[in-house]
Amino acid sequence: MRQNIQQHRVVVIGAGYTGATAAGRLARRLRGEDVSITLVNAEPDFVERVRMHQLAVGQTLRPRPFDEMFAGTGVELRLGRVTGIDVDRRTVTVTGAEGPSDLEYDTLVYALGSAWNTQGVPGTTEHAHEIAGRDGALRLRDRLAALAPGSPVTVVGGGLTGVEAATELAETRPDLDVSLIARAGLGDWLSPKGARHLHKVFSNLRITTHEHTTVTAVQADRVTTTEGDIPAAVTIWTTGFAVHPIARATTLETGETGQITVDATMRSLSHPDVYAIGDAALVSGPGDKPLRMSCASGVPTAWQAADAIAARLTDAKLPTISARYFNQCISLGRKEGLIQYVTADDRAVNAALTGRLAALYKELVCKGAAWGVANPTMGLPVRRRRVTAEGARVGAPVA
Repeated sequence: MRQNIQQHRVVVIGAGYTGATAAGRLARRLRGEDVSITLVNAEPDFVERVRMHQLAVGQTLRPRPFDEMFAGTGVELRLGRVTGIDVDRRTVTVTGAEGPSDLEYDTLVYALGSAWNTQGVPGTTEHAHEIAGRDGALRLRDRLAALAPGSPVTVVGGGLTGVEAATELAETRPDLDVSLIARAGLGDWLSPKGARHLHKVFSNLRITTHEHTTVTAVQADRVTTTEGDIPAAVTIWTTGFAVHPIARATTLETGETGQITVDATMRSLSHPDVYAIGDAALVSGPGDKPLRMSCASGVPTAWQAADAIAARLTDAKLPTISARYFNQCISLGRKEGLIQYVTADDRAVNAALTGRLAALYKELVCKGAAWGVANPTMGLPVRRRRVTAEGARVGAPVA
């Protein structure tokens, strides 16, 4: 006869691509009477972060409410912001409309993700705009809509986010004077074919590029660089991401970046009842290189954590998922794209897909990413397993 066990409480904090995927995948692998799965998020609907540059230029995105996404799964959405974590008491402080309250857990999945990184440059917080989240993208949308023709807009950062933001804006608002500042060369991480196409698109869209230039300060009407001042009625800051600072305020072991150190199953090295996924986790990929902060590398960590939690709770064999890269998908407006194929450890190879076909490819990837959140087992049938008394035991040793 099965032993009577207390319902195991799983709390997932953060409902981006990784947190929402992990919650939904767990709900499909475990029996609802054995576990409670609570997903904590500040907003009631899913935000397609990879489309924030589209939102910023005025495009309308499809709403994706969580109550529809998780209907019938047993996942409970708790609206509010995570304002504290006590990993020794196993509580999460959630501040919602009625104030703060503590949420107890047996297993915590930390998926708070990342935000923009000002790099400590003076004036950035006061004068620059970010598109790392929906609030920032909406503020930028309003600001851009108010600009007169001919106004200068400067994008700081020559990575994927900066390139996508600059091209989307230049295509949508050809009346604006768009420029991009890159610390290195534009597209210097791409293959020769990929770099040539990127430069061609920038030229066709009349985007001015300031390469090998470092920004030293941001002001209301200009950006100060090592090469002089550049006019900017609006500055868009895209120089990478910084993880949520709350992990460093706990006793969790973190790396220099503030990411939580984890094992191959995404389990915290210091607290075995905590799993970290996505941008919040310091994960080694092929060649022992840390995985970069991205949807492409984050979702596999969500699969791994959910499957590992389910396996440990049901005394099943621990699965392993090898995270690796295949390509970098870059939108260059709605009509152009670039698919740069890469090695497993994210180094460009000679092959690249460009043009309209690449734009369609990237659009399919974006749609597929959102579909994957609502279908975290990729549409495959799964059996919900029973939690065993041994598996549910709090603080079970690492398998």
